[in-house]
Amino acid sequence: MLEGFIYKMLLFLVIAVLCFNVRSETQLEVGFYGETCPLAEFIVKDEVIRGFTKDRGVAPGLVRMHFHDCFVRGCDGSVLIDSTSSNKAEKDSPANNPSLRGFEVIDNAKARLESECAGVVSCADILAFAARDSVEITGGIGYDVQAGRRDGSVSIASETSTNLPPPTSDFDQLTQLFANKGLTQDEMVTLSGAHTIGRSHCPQFTSRLYNFDTTTTQDPSLDSNYAETLKQQCPQGGIDPNTVVPMNPTSPITMDVSYYVDILNNRGLFTSDQTLLSSEQTANQVSQNAGNPLLWGRRFAAAMVKMGQIDVLTSDEGEIRLNCRITN
Repeated sequence: MLEGFIYKMLLFLVIAVLCFNVRSETQLEVGFYGETCPLAEFIVKDEVIRGFTKDRGVAPGLVRMHFHDCFVRGCDGSVLIDSTSSNKAEKDSPANNPSLRGFEVIDNAKARLESECAGVVSCADILAFAARDSVEITGGIGYDVQAGRRDGSVSIASETSTNLPPPTSDFDQLTQLFANKGLTQDEMVTLSGAHTIGRSHCPQFTSRLYNFDTTTTQDPSLDSNYAETLKQQCPQGGIDPNTVVPMNPTSPITMDVSYYVDILNNRGLFTSDQTLLSSEQTANQVSQNAGNPLLWGRRFAAAMVKMGQIDVLTSDEGEIRLNCRITN
């Protein structure tokens, strides 16, 4: 009798948890602001285009920002919050500063939206829209963004180190960090393709050039000619922390599959890039993506939508920040 009761209670709890997770995702919907702020997505896209016209690095910056937002506390806009005298926020962690950029695009979009429809559009949704628009203007990959996220009020720099994949991640570490967010290995390989645009500061990868391990100075998995090029850009002993190199030298401002081609040629910039060849399954996917841009585009769009659902705040959770840099 008691065992039957316990079984029923456990079953009830499992169903309740599943329903909660589904509720969080299904409360996001395409066209969420259709009635309350119909120009929302247009305004965000306009600001992304304006920012991109001034600085093409804005697009990869916004894609990266959305990724870093979703992997820490979920897609709640916490990466946008400024530090205070009593709290160091996510954006000022070593994982985000100085690599993240494009904050001014979010600020400008938010200011216009507050003028158009005050207190309606969340900063988390603005960032999700901006990332989608950045993908589209750099590679033509378009997708609908489900909206309805609300903004978090907590941003802690130290949480980035346990949630964001560092560029030194090996295969198992990378797989686990993505799995922690409900993302598969296939989605890990797909989303890593965002490294086809953007840049990196030298300290993020120079260990592969000068201090790989106790017996080898240079990572043997790195193409020797590419390594020499990187050494010229980031010389040992004289590395300027502000020096940047393109993550994909072939087409650094175009969303395409050359990232995967580079990996197949041992020209992945980070350990976390080249490690995608560590298993037969992921290596096969790298090859598929390299040879089929349309397939990768479809996969990437779907993976971005799924990533945008990670631990979202909806309904009466969180808030709608009036200024994306500070909580209400």
